[in-house]
Amino acid sequence: MSLALQADPMAAVEGINTVWVLTVTFLIFFMHAGFAMLEAGQVRSKNVANQLTKNMLTWSVGVVAFFLVGQGVGNVVGGNAAPFGYVDDPNQWVGWLFGAVFAMTAATIVSGAVAGRAKLRAYVTYTVALAAIIYPVVLGFTWAGTGLLTADGALGFGVGFGDFAGGMVVHGMGGIAGLTAAWILGPRLNRFNEDGSVNVIPGHSITFAVLGTLMLCFGWYGFNVGTQAVFSEGEFMGAALGRVALTTTLGMAAGAIGASAISLLRTEKVDTLYVANGMLAGLVGITSNTDAIVWWAAPIIGFLAGAQLPIVFEFVEKRLNIDDVCAVFPVHGSAGVLGALLLPFFTVGADGGWVVSTDLVVPQVVGVAVIAGWTVLATAAVFGGLKALGKARVTREHELEGLDISEHGVETYPEFSLGDDPVLSTDGGVASGLKMVVAVIRPEKLGAVKKAVAEVGAPHITVTNVSGRGTQPSKKGQWRGEEYVVDLHQKVKVECVVADVPAREVAEAITEAARTGDTGDGKVFVMPVEDAMQIRTGATGMEAV
Repeated sequence: MSLALQADPMAAVEGINTVWVLTVTFLIFFMHAGFAMLEAGQVRSKNVANQLTKNMLTWSVGVVAFFLVGQGVGNVVGGNAAPFGYVDDPNQWVGWLFGAVFAMTAATIVSGAVAGRAKLRAYVTYTVALAAIIYPVVLGFTWAGTGLLTADGALGFGVGFGDFAGGMVVHGMGGIAGLTAAWILGPRLNRFNEDGSVNVIPGHSITFAVLGTLMLCFGWYGFNVGTQAVFSEGEFMGAALGRVALTTTLGMAAGAIGASAISLLRTEKVDTLYVANGMLAGLVGITSNTDAIVWWAAPIIGFLAGAQLPIVFEFVEKRLNIDDVCAVFPVHGSAGVLGALLLPFFTVGADGGWVVSTDLVVPQVVGVAVIAGWTVLATAAVFGGLKALGKARVTREHELEGLDISEHGVETYPEFSLGDDPVLSTDGGVASGLKMVVAVIRPEKLGAVKKAVAEVGAPHITVTNVSGRGTQPSKKGQWRGEEYVVDLHQKVKVECVVADVPAREVAEAITEAARTGDTGDGKVFVMPVEDAMQIRTGATGMEAV
């Protein structure tokens, strides 16, 4: 006990700060799970595995590049006298890791913009370039030493560009990079018509998108609140922590409200995806200024960041004809720019009151312009070079097939059948002829139909996911605020060839098992089969069945 009492208080403070930094670092790392879920939900089911793979490789490849090259490049640009000294200095590794999770956040944003058509090798190549050069240069301009945009830098004007936790340095940069990459690659097949009109391509899972959003919101507290140290020169930073935590929370909430309001105004519906994207846009908008603004500015900035989202997305889509699949520019790019530019107008003064910091206006504008300009040029150079070499985009055939199969050889959803497997038996093949029973049913009735068919002695079935229309009326769907007609309904087609089992019994069993009594239950067809051949044995006719 005496040794504990004699311990240096500053050593204890340093230890607490180190544990704090590591804790929030792990929290920020968990945001990659959020990005993976958010992006997977917004792409087609045939591209989900590709999107998940890109997120894992972003971290795996990018963090190595950032350690070996990127951090040092940032230090060089920032004027550090020993730019690569951190590599062999264990005392700097915790600080490096904290910076690395910010760098990887910027990198993973780009994957959502180029989803569905970028070659995996092209994306990984760009990730290396971003982690090793593109982001580190921005880091050197702003946060490392005496970079170009710092108070002592050439364009700092003695004040310096302000960005507390990366609203522009990380998110704004990532969103602008994503937009540039999507522009270079071109849109997905059938995204736009020849006259420039838009075809909506919905993602496959709102559930994934919302779950990913909430994971990101959780991790964002590490992003913002974690940037504020627990102690500074031995003094507990309780008030500063409180300000960051409050403004982050209010900005997030107001972002969802702002996006909801614009969605409701324009479509008379509150679009679920806009609510989710709006929460993130509000967080992006507040991230650069969260420590320096009066508390009541947070809901204003968050609301504006959310409200601009539908407007900017429509401009990018319908005016620029750029296919930004996961809306990374309006969520991260334009929201990051907005938050950085609004900082001077809501700053908190020394006495805690509201101050308009006019001396910050020019540095903020210049900082945004420099970061945006560098990001566009560097990203265009990398993707433009890959495109010129024919290495940027998958082939038309592979895009139609889906990147899961063409790039990875897997299917995200290889099985879709429901219910227990029946006890299999062979159809005897001694009746008057072969018949095929074809049924189009509701997907949720597949399990009951499988069981019913097995019970009448005809367990051999082929099942296919299909879309179609009959008497079931069409309805309106909405994806990120845009309506589209849903007149092809999701169904399951069940095919069963029978020989000695009466086809009528099979048809009746399916009818009973699939019936709900509502329009859209489907139909059952019975038709003759001219011949059949078993591939394994070569048996033909009824013997093949």
